[in-house]
Amino acid sequence: MKRRQLIRYGGSGLVMAIATGLIPRRSSLAQAESSSESLTIQYLGHTCFLFTGSGLSVLVNPYESVGCTAGYTLPDVRPDLVLTSSFLLDEGAIDVVSGDPDVFSDRGSHQIKGVKFQGYSLPHDREGGRRFGQNVAWRWTQGGVDILHLGGAAAPMATENKILLSGADILLTPVGGGLKAYSPEEAQQTVKILKPKMVIPTHYRTDASNKENCALASVDEFLTLVQDLETTQVGSDRLTLKKSDLNRDRTFVRVLEYTS
Repeated sequence: MKRRQLIRYGGSGLVMAIATGLIPRRSSLAQAESSSESLTIQYLGHTCFLFTGSGLSVLVNPYESVGCTAGYTLPDVRPDLVLTSSFLLDEGAIDVVSGDPDVFSDRGSHQIKGVKFQGYSLPHDREGGRRFGQNVAWRWTQGGVDILHLGGAAAPMATENKILLSGADILLTPVGGGLKAYSPEEAQQTVKILKPKMVIPTHYRTDASNKENCALASVDEFLTLVQDLETTQVGSDRLTLKKSDLNRDRTFVRVLEYTS
């Protein structure tokens, strides 16, 4: 299967990011927004989601059905773009994706169809990446909505990343713990630090992943810790929203349901 791998390294410093426009000004974002724009988010299991909007379909972290993803089945989706946080089997199985999408897998600035994607390198374990390497968190604006997908972040964030990654409209963060992702307590702290408008939990144990070889916490453990936030079980695998739906004074949590 042909893959067009696009790898471009961007400046890692905060000053460089601001100077090169990687952090857009709120005024320019507002000018680009349209009331007719919307974003559809579909949960496909584990840390895998499909985002559709702005004439673009983006698949994040496709997986092979092994380990904690053994009970999941990736549907036959044909995205324009695949983003991966690493090439571990549970989040970087690009060969299982149909079609001929572009693939972004490395930190730095990338662009497709006029949409900019910024990858940030974060340790994939609590030992500075010595066990599982680096994890790429992805941030981009689609359907008028500012999205931050943390992938399999595990280590506490450096001060620079706290600044660069704060204030997203939607934060997708791992909450189930294990060796290579945030525990429920670490996820709670991350939400407090980054202050998104909406949180979608990822990387937790579900009925589909409830196998003996999957030592993840359920999403309920995270939800117990964030009872001060408005929490809703969507009851579906997908959610469609507009920028205007996120204009609230407090962070709220939406839990999508995996459907085989």
